[in-house]
Amino acid sequence: MKQKTAHQEQLPALRRIEGQVKGIQRMIENKQYCIDIIIQLHAAINALYRVSDRIFAKHIAGCVQDAFNKRDKAEKNKKIKEIIGVINMLHKLD
Repeated sequence: MKQKTAHQEQLPALRRIEGQVKGIQRMIENKQYCIDIIIQLHAAINALYRVSDRIFAKHIAGCVQDAFNKRDKAEKNKKIKEIIGVINMLHKLD
């Protein structure tokens, strides 16, 4: 049975990011300077990366650690492959 990890503490950050994105939309509607829009876009992107990093760290500290505390070698290998897959996917996005 998969353990559910609560990420409620990330909701305030996601709401701030939502506000940033709405602000960017207004900037575009108001035809603001391109560089100012780009700076705000990257601020929102970096904020999303921070949320992603915190969730990933919590996954490792919780779900992955739980798998390694058990004696089930198959579950450990599954978690290792999962982490390698996520890291590989993230590298392709950059």
